[in-house]
Amino acid sequence: MNGFPWAAFATGLAWSAAAALAVMLVTFALALRTGTHRIVDSAWGVAFTAVAVVSCVASAGTGDPGRRVLVTVLTAVWGLRLAVHIARRGRGHGEDPRYERLLAKAPGSRSAYALRTVYLLQGALVWLVSLPVQAAQYVPGPLTALAWTGTALWAVGLAFEAVGDAQLARFKADPASRGRIMDRGLWSWTRHPNYFGDFCVWWGLYLIACESSAAAAVCLVSPVVMSLLLTQGSGKRLLERHMADRPGYAAYRARTSGFFPRPPRRRTSADGGSAG
Repeated sequence: MNGFPWAAFATGLAWSAAAALAVMLVTFALALRTGTHRIVDSAWGVAFTAVAVVSCVASAGTGDPGRRVLVTVLTAVWGLRLAVHIARRGRGHGEDPRYERLLAKAPGSRSAYALRTVYLLQGALVWLVSLPVQAAQYVPGPLTALAWTGTALWAVGLAFEAVGDAQLARFKADPASRGRIMDRGLWSWTRHPNYFGDFCVWWGLYLIACESSAAAAVCLVSPVVMSLLLTQGSGKRLLERHMADRPGYAAYRARTSGFFPRPPRRRTSADGGSAG
């Protein structure tokens, strides 16, 4: 299929799986030492970066050097920015309530249960979702317009994530915002600019891998899985369930797109004059 180096790719898959596993095991050890498992959220972006770097090294001499560097840099920029943002956001806080609720269900050892249901699962998801990054490293031939289209989509996604996160951080830091719903900036166009940004990032990286029909076929599952995680899994769905009872959220939800950005609907008299 278009001269795709399957044998080399298979070897690279093993190395990338080892990289993702190593990051998660180191994070698990740190979590046991600090007594908090929320650090695994920061490890998510670090693990993607590790997979990209290891894949770049493993694919030396096979794929196009320009494409290898491109997907590695794009993944590292996205992953490390996300890791730093989550680490800053969680600084000074205790355990994440999500992990407290999860570990309360542990049938035996909480640590063993956390290893299986949090760390190993997230490591497997990193490996699966990053298939386009891994496969793109082995695609022969120069970059085409499709790769630059994917890069542009990645840039749109990163901008939505970074700007949305910064806007929300400023809103939460303002004492006047206490008890109010963030409905300004990008948050007036979509209730989840960060999740929409993730969506664009991973479909953009997939397009770069699509310069090979073989890679496109093998990797399609990855952006589909990420999209489902963002909209139906641990992303949008869980957050909105948590926010449902907040004062003003129903009105915000009625006037603001749930995922894909669009201009907000006009406020009604029932919305009031506050930010939500």
